[in-house]
Amino acid sequence: MVTLAKKSPEQRLNICRKYYLAGFLFLPFLWLINAIWFYKQAFKVEPYPQQTQIRKYVIRSAIGTVIWLIIIIAWNITFQLLRTKIGPIGDFLTFVIPRGYY
Repeated sequence: MVTLAKKSPEQRLNICRKYYLAGFLFLPFLWLINAIWFYKQAFKVEPYPQQTQIRKYVIRSAIGTVIWLIIIIAWNITFQLLRTKIGPIGDFLTFVIPRGYY
């Protein structure tokens, strides 16, 4: 198993940057992974030159994850509450139509 401790600081920065940029391709899960995986490297280890850039990517990844989580939860709540009022579009967007209330 390869750990971040065995990577050079330049390699760690490169990996962190790639995960951060990939999160902009509507892959917020990568931001979550980036924030968790690099947290220790950004805040807990001895300071090294690339740490400030890694810290910046970790903080931005965490913020992006929280924003996406808020958006997804808001969309889910709104859709669940208004699905029947939307009409046929609500049914079209629903994977499984629940029985009962119409």
